[in-house]
Amino acid sequence: MIDMDNQSGFETDTTMLERIMKQLDAQNVELLICDNDTMRALNRQYRHIDKATDVLSFPFEAMPMAPLGSIVINSDRVKEEAKVYGHGANDEFALLFLHGLLHLLGYDHETDSGEMRRKEEEVIKALKLPQSLIVRTVER
Repeated sequence: MIDMDNQSGFETDTTMLERIMKQLDAQNVELLICDNDTMRALNRQYRHIDKATDVLSFPFEAMPMAPLGSIVINSDRVKEEAKVYGHGANDEFALLFLHGLLHLLGYDHETDSGEMRRKEEEVIKALKLPQSLIVRTVER
């Protein structure tokens, strides 16, 4: 289940997000959709980086019946990146959700040996999504 708090007015279809969760056998998550200003404030507060980013993940402690954590997605960046990469905003949103969810599940592309990239590519291929967030970031 996805408990969504949409503060941006960005409209997304949760069908693909639920398919991603099923593909990863993930439990409940909280999802916050915000704008550049809110994301910048969160990134500054929690990561000490004073700029907006596209997605952040905040895992919760493992407790029975508790969600995995919170995923925060920047709708302004969703729209920008969708244009840059030539696909729809809902596809971009799904890629960011997938990326955030993998972090909640314990994957970390900054420290692993490619496990997160491989898992992301596996889900992308299965669900016919556009190019991986990790792959295109490395290719920039």
